[in-house]
Amino acid sequence: MTNDTVIKFENVRKSYPYYHSITGGIKNFLFNLPTAVKDLRSKSFTALDGISFEIKRGECVGIVGRNGAGKSTTLGLIARVLKPNSGSVEIKGRISPLLELGGGFHPDLSGLENMKLNGVLMGLSRATIAAKLSDIIEFSELGEFIHQPIRTYSSGMVARLGFSIVAHLDPEILLIDETLAVGDAKFQKKCIEKIEEFKKKNITIILVSHSSSNVLKICDRAIWIDKHKIKMDGPAKEVVEEYTKQ
Repeated sequence: MTNDTVIKFENVRKSYPYYHSITGGIKNFLFNLPTAVKDLRSKSFTALDGISFEIKRGECVGIVGRNGAGKSTTLGLIARVLKPNSGSVEIKGRISPLLELGGGFHPDLSGLENMKLNGVLMGLSRATIAAKLSDIIEFSELGEFIHQPIRTYSSGMVARLGFSIVAHLDPEILLIDETLAVGDAKFQKKCIEKIEEFKKKNITIILVSHSSSNVLKICDRAIWIDKHKIKMDGPAKEVVEEYTKQ
């Protein structure tokens, strides 16, 4: 990778096995083990089929496409929670993911305790986390709920907490998967304003969204994934215009 390239996909293929071979039960699977294993290896669903792209430091890139096109798989590979079947994925920088509403939160811990836990999981020191706590709490607008267990939170409150944590723990590469679609209009506005701050600080942002308006509002570049391949990669306005014609 070049010095300013932080994400590089080179001919990446990712597939998932079909598990219908074991729908007849474990006993049937074991009695027909050689055939069943062969089926598992030969029959699979291709999520990404040889995609290649590079993202440079400070870019804000939207990934668009219909359900099942391979958008979330792409984010999973960037976040290192998935590995490609072939090709290579290179990442340079610390990843701060918001890939799943409430992902990584322990339901029985309070919002405050989950803040500290997530900070540690992101590789930050306890001192760094402690210095940011008051800013995170203020941004989240959760008030006294910050001391209540996560399991008592609404989905909007979980989204507020998740974004607030990531937004204040010095992200280098920020991954966002539809989080902006949750919460009230006022909080969504705050999130977008925070992302604009990140852009000014040269933080790399990758956004997966079904909202063309959010992609146009936030992103300078967009990648359109269609039928598990990249159909178009270019300025966000041009890509979104073509995508919305479909």
